[in-house]
Amino acid sequence: MSEVIAVVPGDGIGREVTPVAADVLDAVGDFEFVHADAGDAVKESQGTPLPEETRETVVGADATLFGAAGDTAADVVLPLRAAIDSFVNVRPARTYPGVDAVQPETDLVFLRENSEGVYAGIESEIAAGVTTTTRVITREASERLAEFAVDYAPEGFTLAHKANVMRTTDGLFKEAVEGVADEHGVPTEPVLMDALAMHLTMNPEAYDVVVTPNLAGDVLSDLAAGLVGGLGLLPSANVGPDNGMFEPVHGTAPDIAGEGVANPAAAVLSAAMLLEFLGYDEDGRRVRAAVEGVLADGPRTPDLGGDATTEQVGDAILDRL
Repeated sequence: MSEVIAVVPGDGIGREVTPVAADVLDAVGDFEFVHADAGDAVKESQGTPLPEETRETVVGADATLFGAAGDTAADVVLPLRAAIDSFVNVRPARTYPGVDAVQPETDLVFLRENSEGVYAGIESEIAAGVTTTTRVITREASERLAEFAVDYAPEGFTLAHKANVMRTTDGLFKEAVEGVADEHGVPTEPVLMDALAMHLTMNPEAYDVVVTPNLAGDVLSDLAAGLVGGLGLLPSANVGPDNGMFEPVHGTAPDIAGEGVANPAAAVLSAAMLLEFLGYDEDGRRVRAAVEGVLADGPRTPDLGGDATTEQVGDAILDRL
């Protein structure tokens, strides 16, 4: 029986790059595709950005290819991640042949806690003009991330934290992750997250796998995108115990949405991560190699100095496959 892949394009350029990634999956595997939608346009037409049938489609699939959500992102992406019990967000950031990069030696992977922190959504207005947000850090979620990290990086990883200031929350995060790593004999290098931001811009080659709390992972991975050529090159995986959701990091890009010139590389690289999640490692490598070949030789979209359309780049990737 073939695996079921949910395809949720969302808003903006998500509607342009997601079909390219789906075509690539269709070219390399025998999958059943089910289509659903979410985001700003769905809210306008249905009154909710995340219909229950979309949530059920994602939960019922073996994996999901997601595009992007606009103003309703917090009402779409976070609930979908929670629906599949996604506890870690995997974000690689590396340079590619033929792409100008600020730091050509960059080759990083961020393992970001994906279920709590300030993204837990506990916000209040406690008085006129006074608002608060509650940062949630639990031992269970921190240890769960750490168990994934020691399997992913058995030779060791960097641990980003701010326990010198957020002593209770990041103190628990740091203690929990280090405890699991120690149990498995995996070395860790704790680094203050603000200092790490500076070190990454100056010496990214000194880092390999970085384990982070939720917000820190979001910020640091976007910083790394600037080192390698932009958000159009960053894929991501939201990993749960039995399901995963795979999405480019770039968002909806409203300035170019609808023009047909969005770079599909991040979406297709997300599809490569989806293949590997399902156990199709060789197919994942093939897809990644095809993307790298097109990035090196062209055609390229305008964000990388070319004049090709999204469709032309997608066709070139398929030709290489």
